[in-house]
Amino acid sequence: MNKANTLLYFSIIFLLFSCSLYSGQPKADKNHNPDQIMSSPDSQETLQKEQPLIIREFLPSQTEKPITNAACYGFYRKGQAPGKKGPTEEQLMEDLKIISKYWNLIRIYNSDDYAERILKLIKEKNLPIKLMLGVWLANETDDARTRSVNLKNTLKCIELVKEYPKIICGVNVGNETQVYWSWHKMQAENLIHYIRLIRSNISLPVTTADDYNFWNKKESIKVAEEIDFILVHMHPLWNGKIISNTFEWMNQTYEDIKQIHSDRLIVIGEVGWATDYNPDKNGPAEQGTLVKGEVSLKAQEKFLIELEEWIEKNKVITFLFEIFDESWKGGAKADSRDIEKNWGVFYEDRTPKDSFKKFLLQKDKK
Repeated sequence: MNKANTLLYFSIIFLLFSCSLYSGQPKADKNHNPDQIMSSPDSQETLQKEQPLIIREFLPSQTEKPITNAACYGFYRKGQAPGKKGPTEEQLMEDLKIISKYWNLIRIYNSDDYAERILKLIKEKNLPIKLMLGVWLANETDDARTRSVNLKNTLKCIELVKEYPKIICGVNVGNETQVYWSWHKMQAENLIHYIRLIRSNISLPVTTADDYNFWNKKESIKVAEEIDFILVHMHPLWNGKIISNTFEWMNQTYEDIKQIHSDRLIVIGEVGWATDYNPDKNGPAEQGTLVKGEVSLKAQEKFLIELEEWIEKNKVITFLFEIFDESWKGGAKADSRDIEKNWGVFYEDRTPKDSFKKFLLQKDKK
């Protein structure tokens, strides 16, 4: 970063802390030095929690009818990957046209230039889509470079919420940063720091997404006390479930979390059923060992039908994982059968899978 960009970078930080972006919202302590807050390893202690924390209701509906289902949107196509190459504006527009036919609430995982382009297209084309904006965070302990990236994503989020308040309906700060098996697990204090920073500068509801294996433990209360609602991932396939016992397991998992977080709305941030996997990939925490259910188009179709029924019955806002297959996941050298590449209800080339087409036919019959 050159001298001019560095000066602009910290000027933005200073402005964010110098004024409240929205009237009536809690402000960061006016005595805080933003440069010190963002550069000191112990800076998390300087950002104070809102007392009392006034819960902001998560209401993503576009109309009087509430949205109870939604979907996760990963936009990278064949030959594209984060940090390398991303989609063109034409490709994003193609995606949004498909999405608008079936979903009016989507979730993306980071605040970056692609998020900005998506929001711009939704606004310009007046598409009936609401968006939960993500902020990607990684472990920054003793890592100034990662801390800088975390800060950049955070500042971009605040900027986008200010620019697109009618499209963004909530902010998800961090994705699976607390569960014990996370590859980018970060200290809870650091996560809370970014939650407080964002929440003190916007008026929208704020959450963090994590696996049920974090939210169902009392250690999660410390984080839950900082957010407006719980965003939980629950993947039956990864947990050795078959279709016939999936929804019993989901019911129990939901109730376990509700018992610990009875004062918070619980939203399912990810749940899905892959259409392929690599059974030869065995070992601890590997798909060939953990997956017990049938992995096929037929199984995904059955899952989609029963998930729709479960959502209708329980009235739980649920993000289907996911819209499109993403071949970059699991690594470029991984077998094409790798489960991480095959969660979509559309193939990577944007053609719908037979499972999704048959699900839609079944839905139309009702």
